[in-house]
Amino acid sequence: MNISITEGVDLMPPQFVDGLDVWSSENGTAGSATYDGAANAAYVPSDQDFGGCLELLKTQATQKLRWTGETPILPGTYLRITARVKAMSGIFPDVRIAAFAMDGSDNHVPGLVEVGSTVTLDTYGKVVEVSAIVGTGNRDGVDMIWGAGPVYGHFGLDLIGSSGGIVRVDDIMIEDVTWAFLREMFDVVDVRDFGAVGDGITDDRPAFAAADAAAAGRTVIVPEGTYLLASSLTISNKVRFEGVVTMPDAARLALVRNFDLPTYADAFGDEVLGFKKGFQALLNFSDHDSFDLGGRVLNLDEPIDMQAALNDADTFLIRRVIRNGVFYAQNTAKWDPEVVTSQATYDPNNPGILTNVANAAQIQPGSQITGNGVGREVYVQEVNVAAQTVTITQGLYGANTTQSYTFTRYKYMLDFMGFEKLRRLTFSDVEFQMNGYTNGILLAKTGENFNFKDCFFIKPKDKGITSAGRACQDLHLDRCQFISAEQSIPATDRVSVGFNVNANDSKIRDNRFQRMGLCGILNGTGHTLVGNHFFQGDDETNAPRLAGIVFSYEPCMSFVTGNYIDNCAIEWTNEHDAKPDFASEYSFGGLTITGNIFYCSNAIASFRFIRIKPYGTGHFLSGFQVNENSFNGGGGIDRVEEWDTTFAGPAKWSFRNITFEQNNFNAVGQRTISPVSLKFDQATNAATWTLDPSQYLPFGGNARQVTSVVAEGKIENSGNNAVFDMPYALVNAGTENNLVQLKWSEAVRGRVVATVRVDNPV
Repeated sequence: MNISITEGVDLMPPQFVDGLDVWSSENGTAGSATYDGAANAAYVPSDQDFGGCLELLKTQATQKLRWTGETPILPGTYLRITARVKAMSGIFPDVRIAAFAMDGSDNHVPGLVEVGSTVTLDTYGKVVEVSAIVGTGNRDGVDMIWGAGPVYGHFGLDLIGSSGGIVRVDDIMIEDVTWAFLREMFDVVDVRDFGAVGDGITDDRPAFAAADAAAAGRTVIVPEGTYLLASSLTISNKVRFEGVVTMPDAARLALVRNFDLPTYADAFGDEVLGFKKGFQALLNFSDHDSFDLGGRVLNLDEPIDMQAALNDADTFLIRRVIRNGVFYAQNTAKWDPEVVTSQATYDPNNPGILTNVANAAQIQPGSQITGNGVGREVYVQEVNVAAQTVTITQGLYGANTTQSYTFTRYKYMLDFMGFEKLRRLTFSDVEFQMNGYTNGILLAKTGENFNFKDCFFIKPKDKGITSAGRACQDLHLDRCQFISAEQSIPATDRVSVGFNVNANDSKIRDNRFQRMGLCGILNGTGHTLVGNHFFQGDDETNAPRLAGIVFSYEPCMSFVTGNYIDNCAIEWTNEHDAKPDFASEYSFGGLTITGNIFYCSNAIASFRFIRIKPYGTGHFLSGFQVNENSFNGGGGIDRVEEWDTTFAGPAKWSFRNITFEQNNFNAVGQRTISPVSLKFDQATNAATWTLDPSQYLPFGGNARQVTSVVAEGKIENSGNNAVFDMPYALVNAGTENNLVQLKWSEAVRGRVVATVRVDNPV
């Protein structure tokens, strides 16, 4: 590169033979004194070494010689000023290249180095060459580093030391030596060429911005060093980091052409810090919708506070994606949960609040609450220290008015709890390797439509994905895998939870849950669980099996379709109801379980695949369909469903709209069917036949309705004559109300097929 050629710039000063009126004895600025007619200067037309040259008598402490021409200083260019000098007589002076830096307003730029190295003349007639290089960038070999401030300079030399000596100076040369500094000069722009210092103290942001502006599609390179960027910066061209940058927490770095973790890790010299700054840019920059982790593994030794990484906001509502990488937990004490025990008051009429909370300041949002009468996966959403109140995510089914609670703040790899509201954040093809040390994701306080696609949650210590608020609204889990760290221990000893939902409308599709303590617990309504494999077996024999999926809201209005429910149960409770006794609200209803595979092995015979457990009295089923499923009890179980009576039995007289039909049963002692059509044989003549369908009816319910009675073969009386009149049916017969009686006009015998329902369908 040579700007004399590429830019048409004439760098060379005129020869001395052309006159001394352009050679200043001062700084070379307009109006300064020149050597034209000076008593101590003369042109020598014929020197044996130089030909024509300038002869000077040194009369000042610093005898200056400056060309009055304005030599341009362009970003990325480097100029070498060369002079050949020899002493002729008198005292030997020292000589150096010197300059005077000027800005675009024709003002001197102070504070810069404006001289080169000094050379001493010690022999008369000996030619000595002095030179110095001036340029904008901080490069080895540059004598005068001027940065981006000056736009031109006045160049020449100084004679310093004692006065009285006479010297001769050959014509001064100025030449472009940029070629000596630029590597790959045609496709890179170096930030040092625009004044970047790289000392970690000087604000190099203007130099970075200028380099990016000049790149015009070329790559901006950042050489070794530490570069302070004191405020936010967008680099629009490709960039390559050999050095690192530092920025204030609130300052953002947007790398438009290299928006990926490998580049950010190079930029900040650390993968975790690079991820934080990349996430910050993702939520503050509209040019990209996703941040690519580039397949990198981020080793974490402590949680990442995602809101602190963003720094300048606690709300974000636009879709953004994080994809293609691994978060890997190291074994450190920073993952240990923080536990606080505190007394508080609870009023079921104000179910979302704990009041009179002792030591409220010690309780952290996102803490799980445990204690008497507290259901599973109840969390602290907000803490008001001044009011001594704690906002909780669910009601408490059986807490005393005043009692002690334990608040456990688990640590998570990515902690979004600092966000008040966050929507539409997606993780795609991301692996969370928790290694049994920590937990996965803590969602924001509120929001909706978090998406996890093709992600792996490997060995969480306690939790995979936790919602400690309402950001789980419309949660999407698609094709993810949750693999427990507790696989070698019995299912009854496991504590890990795959996910929890406090809000509505989750979509849980095509996931696999392997030997978790609990795959998921869902409050609210409108959930869709399709194509998942819930696997919670263990290596024990004749062993209990626990819940895999829990619905904790009575009228849940949800679908469980096409899943593989393996060595675990679907459990339906109201443990998050502050008033768990039935009053005037809806009871259990709105759940459809269709087309699933239910399987268990080595399970205790009393295990049930479907379990309803109210935490209060008076509850019943109203709208429940269990159809076209395949139940396989492995080594053999008694039946597939039960009503857990720990707190109360069912209100059987209120069962409505229940179907339990077209299912397949293998290794199940008693099939469950309703409506059930059964053959009944009466071998002796009787006017009242008592039919027992009770073993088939779901949840031990009543025989509430007979929808048909059909005689199969001849109904005969004692005279062996056919009887053609029909009986009438009495339902809810017997002491348990689970029998049906057929009343005939006379004593008869024979066979009928009767269809009996456990419910009133309307």
